[in-house]
Amino acid sequence: MEHLVFVYGTLKKGFSNHRLLASSELLGVAQTVKMYAMFSTGVPIVVKDEAISPIFGELYRVDQVTLAYLDSLEGHPDWYRREEVEVLLEAEGEGQHIELAWIYFNLDKRGTLIPSGEYLKD
Repeated sequence: MEHLVFVYGTLKKGFSNHRLLASSELLGVAQTVKMYAMFSTGVPIVVKDEAISPIFGELYRVDQVTLAYLDSLEGHPDWYRREEVEVLLEAEGEGQHIELAWIYFNLDKRGTLIPSGEYLKD
């Protein structure tokens, strides 16, 4: 079974945990349709109870084994909670369209607000 996963921090290409997505297909850059709040404690935290900005990241197609690795890394469901949200995908040659994808929300708002919703941009 395949899943779509939206990543916005250390799982993105060029970051420390991207190796977990090495066998997964990058579908393109994406952003959440709804607005959330991103904070940083050295790693990004997204919480859904504040509407600050869309969250920017990448969309991947992953298999069940990879999803289980991601859940383990993120401490789902105790530290981060995986939920499905709509993301706007910018697919090369295909324009923009909306997909339903998993995202990891944190349950504990803390750290420094990242108003842009893009990790390491502010």
